Amino acid sequence: MILVFGGTTEGRQASEVLEEAGSTYYYSTKTGEQQLTLHHGIRVDGAMDAEAMTAFISQHGIRLIVDAAHPFASQLHQTVVDVASLLTIPVIRYERIYPPRDPDITWIDDYDQVPTDIRTLLATTGVQSISHLKGLEAKGVKVIYRILNRESSIALAHQQGASDEQLCFYPAMPEADAILMKESGLSGGFAEKVESARQIGMRIIAIKRPMFHFKHRVNGPHGLRRDVERLLPEFFPLHSGLTTGTCATAAAIAATTRLTTGETPSEVPVVLPDGETISVAVGYADDYAYCIKEAGDDPDVTDGIEVRAKVEKAPQFEICGGDGVGRFTLPGFDYPVGEPAINKGPRQMMRENIRERVRITISVPQGETIARKTFNPRLGICGGISIIGVSGIVKPFSEEAFINSIRKCMEVAKASGTDRVVINSGAKSERFVKAMYPELPPQAFVQYGNYIGETLKMANDLGIKHVTLGVMLGKAVKLAAGHLDTHSRKTVMDKVFVQQMLHESGISIDISDLTLARELWERIAEVPPQPSPGRGSDSVEATAPFARTVIRHCQEHCAPLLPNGELLVLLIDDNGKIYEV
Repeated sequence: MILVFGGTTEGRQASEVLEEAGSTYYYSTKTGEQQLTLHHGIRVDGAMDAEAMTAFISQHGIRLIVDAAHPFASQLHQTVVDVASLLTIPVIRYERIYPPRDPDITWIDDYDQVPTDIRTLLATTGVQSISHLKGLEAKGVKVIYRILNRESSIALAHQQGASDEQLCFYPAMPEADAILMKESGLSGGFAEKVESARQIGMRIIAIKRPMFHFKHRVNGPHGLRRDVERLLPEFFPLHSGLTTGTCATAAAIAATTRLTTGETPSEVPVVLPDGETISVAVGYADDYAYCIKEAGDDPDVTDGIEVRAKVEKAPQFEICGGDGVGRFTLPGFDYPVGEPAINKGPRQMMRENIRERVRITISVPQGETIARKTFNPRLGICGGISIIGVSGIVKPFSEEAFINSIRKCMEVAKASGTDRVVINSGAKSERFVKAMYPELPPQAFVQYGNYIGETLKMANDLGIKHVTLGVMLGKAVKLAAGHLDTHSRKTVMDKVFVQQMLHESGISIDISDLTLARELWERIAEVPPQPSPGRGSDSVEATAPFARTVIRHCQEHCAPLLPNGELLVLLIDDNGKIYEV
């Protein structure tokens, strides 16, 4: 069981991460005023001292604490540290992302260090700080307190001695010689407050955030999930992994660190595209550093591969592809034909993490062999795997990752110049439907898996005018019922609707014991055929009316997703027979 101390943006993000597990946890706030929707989390409101926290942890079997409270909640942080140490429970501190400290800002450690050589001070440090600043008034400094415009904050301000004339409310910016703010990080709007104050010429005074000893620190959702998976493995049923782009970046950071400092740390900090930092394990050989790809529980053929980076000093920053890294041979990618298949995201990650002028060569032993098991040959990426990754993290059975791969296939299909793209569920259906379009290039055939709706939307966004949708009966009966994502996690066969389609087709059979949609082919084939001019009367043809009904319903749901194009739906049986309207 996990106990989260929240009430902040980071607390909200922590709850979103933990909700993905489907496991119960507790979410604690001091006031209970934060608006938050929890499905698996249980709210706990009210402040906890050491005694109350110890009792709660013992009573509820807490085995991990996530401290995502405000950085200036010093008393709470110290209580968490003390109680966790006493009970030997691990704590993850969910930090904010902080920009480097600007030397043009006056940095202080506490309120008693506020300079007194100013006439008017705008304090944006919160209602709790009013009592700490009352002494400035005795020294001739006029203090204006900017607080939240809510009854509880106004009442507390009055209790601490502030008059109505001294109060203003967000987002007002009254005139003052100087502004006092807390080092509240990016999510606390620190950079925006600094910029606003500078625009009107205010002197900026900032209180440094207090520091506490936490062994485990993260500053984003991906890092939080990885630490929870490591410290409480059973909380998430499936574990996340790293993209090849993150592995390549980590190896490059490690190799650069050794080149420039001689140091060989076992873990290096990697800044992900969302700005958060995670630690990634690395290793070293004679002339390169490496990172072992972790796929987590995602079924990835690259799991366990070694991604290497060799770094040399150079006149300018440069990224090269070595052995086992493929090259683009077709248009439609972020980089031209002939370039190494290192996508935009990983390249940007390396540039953001490494500021030295170096030449980085990424290589993957056995990458060419592994690539044969991926989409790369279909995409025209030859000679090895591609170094990819959008977020830097792979969630198990990630919808995002699969949809991104579909999108790339669709972009390559568009770039191939074909006037028709044929989308299908997988290798079996593709094999059957390819025979209908022998003139089309391989890139024109794209597998949608279960994401039919997403793939059709991509076709429309890319301006593809002619799309053929090949579908087998198991997915077709779900699609006909309006389910554009046919994964079994999302939907199952609706027998009532299937019975309705049979009725529409003039077929009367019992399907109460039906378990798989494909069994319908055999059952319908046993129905005596109805005479149909020009169609013959063999028993196979008895399936045609039902096939046309299914196609019609599929067309009704899919055609609107391609408003500027023409969609042809093909229904394929297990023997490769193809039906169309």
